[in-house]
Amino acid sequence: MTKIKESSTNQANRNNALTRCPVTYTIDKIGGRWKPIIIYNLLDGTKRYSELKRMIPAITEKMLIQHLKQLESDKLVERKALPLIPPYVEYSLTESGKELRTVLDAMVGWATKNRKITKISVKQELEKPVLCV
Repeated sequence: MTKIKESSTNQANRNNALTRCPVTYTIDKIGGRWKPIIIYNLLDGTKRYSELKRMIPAITEKMLIQHLKQLESDKLVERKALPLIPPYVEYSLTESGKELRTVLDAMVGWATKNRKITKISVKQELEKPVLCV
């Protein structure tokens, strides 16, 4: 990983936005393609790594591990390793992570409503060609 220059103006602006804006703070913690999906799948209880991988087949192992570590360091996910052979690791949401249910439910509600307004269904969205640069 590259080292972040702590004294840069960009870093100062980022830290300022994170401390002053609650929306920016929240997006920093749960934003991206995979974090909300991981959290959503943990809302109904503890899961093993392999269960999460099966529930989110499009995610690579590297990304799943990376995001689980980030969520754990942000105190949204708890990792519990049991001393068994083979290794047994469980992931669950912390109390702070469980509080995100209302945020994710609001996002689902907004997406459902917005798709109706723009007349885009989930199926239509998936059928669009992917443009690569």
